[in-house]
Formats: sequence, structure tokens, C-alpha cells
Amino acid sequence: MISPVVSRVLLLAPIAIGCFVGAAVLATETSSSAAGEGQAAVWTPKETTFVYQGFTTTYSCDGLRDKVWDVLLDLGAQKKGLQVTELGCSTPYGRPDPFPGVRIRMNVLQPVSGSSNTKQTPVPAHWKPVNVQLRNDYSNDSGECELIEQIRSKLLPLFATRNVDLQEDCVPHQASATRPTLKLEVLIADKPTGNASQPTG
Repeated sequence: MISPVVSRVLLLAPIAIGCFVGAAVLATETSSSAAGEGQAAVWTPKETTFVYQGFTTTYSCDGLRDKVWDVLLDLGAQKKGLQVTELGCSTPYGRPDPFPGVRIRMNVLQPVSGSSNTKQTPVPAHWKPVNVQLRNDYSNDSGECELIEQIRSKLLPLFATRNVDLQEDCVPHQASATRPTLKLEVLIADKPTGNASQPTG
């Protein structure tokens, strides 16, 4: 025969478990909503040059151009009007260059509160988690550690970002033991709804 005390414990156990599961689900939903929270932003023009200097992996100018193009789109640059052109190349097309470079012209989203671009109409945007990928022909990006480092230091400051996490272990003249990862949150324009015609990048 089960005592009244034990019986009460058994009855309360499912309730406690249910509360615990509910709290876990709530925490997950809160985390997800925080990553996608709304943010008014304006498109802001940016221009820079990017010259790669590395010891481990070499690139042709056109190869670097294509990689930078993809990364800029991942980071939220507006595709319309994006220009990435080769700069200072001294070798033929497709051949590795000692110092491949590109010139970049683009529009990026900046929060309204921190932007000096007051002439543009604000657009609805949200924070989106991004894992920067270099999209190469190798099985992983372990040989491109230096490029990830330089993207982090030279290109990220042009964007509105938060929670930047770079994990790498670059050793000159050899591929890193693990694949470098660059994770962060960037401002992305909301997709238009209905008949809205705002650019989405």
C-alpha cells in the first residue's frame, strides 16, 4: 500500500517534469527570437580595398574576387550594386598572385540609431546568425585560415555585427589542424510582404 506522502510525490512528479520541459522550450524560443529580433536600419554605402597577404595558401586575383563576393553577400551586403573588382594583379588570369587584391563598393545595413545616413528611408531588418563559408574546392577550409583572419579584421568592421566568434589556429606555411570557423550575427533586410518593394539585398 502506497502511503499518502509517496502518493502525493508521484502525483507532483509529472507536473514538475512538465514545468521543466516547458521552461526548456521557452528558453529555446527566447534564444531564437533574440537572434531574429527586429531592427530598423538604413542602406549605407561603403568602399574599401582588400589585399590578401598570406604564407600558407595563395590565390589568383579572380579566385580571391569570387570568394570575397560570396562572403560579402553572406554578411548582408546588398546584391544590387555590389562591385568587387580585381586590384593590382601582376599575374595572368587563374594564376596565383603574390598579393591579390580587390576593390569593393557596396551598400550595407546599419542600425538607424548608429547611422549618419539620415537621407535614406529606414527598412525593416533583423539579426541573423551566419557561419562564414569560403566555398572552396577542398574538403574543408583548413588551408584558408589566414584568409578567414583577414576577413575578420578588414571586412567585418564595414558591417553591423554582434556576437562575433572566430575560432582558428593559424600556423604559417601549413594548413591548420582544424577548420577555422567565423560565426556571428549580421543585419539582414526582412523579405518584403504583400506589395512591398523594398530592396532585400
